[in-house]
Amino acid sequence: MTLKITDKNFETLVLNSTKPVVIDFWAQWCGPCKSVSASINDMAEEYGEQVVIGKVDVDLNPNATSKFGVRNMPTVLYIKNGEVLDKQVGATSKTVLEEKLKSIL
Repeated sequence: MTLKITDKNFETLVLNSTKPVVIDFWAQWCGPCKSVSASINDMAEEYGEQVVIGKVDVDLNPNATSKFGVRNMPTVLYIKNGEVLDKQVGATSKTVLEEKLKSIL
């Protein structure tokens, strides 16, 4: 299950996480976000024990969004120890998203 990451819980769930973190920055109005969202949900089911996987609604959480300079949706960030190690901007396949995830495990 993906976690709902907000400005309020961002520090706890992302910056203080002992596990790698994958964050999907998305918006309700974003068409490509829907296809990425399905892949992110699948990955959360498959890798949920090894990694924190969450979603940030950019319209409701401006602080988390601006912290990483996210300007285009969807943007998926791969974070370990509070540091962004990789990112994917725009729609892509689940295979690409999983490859990036495996590289930070």
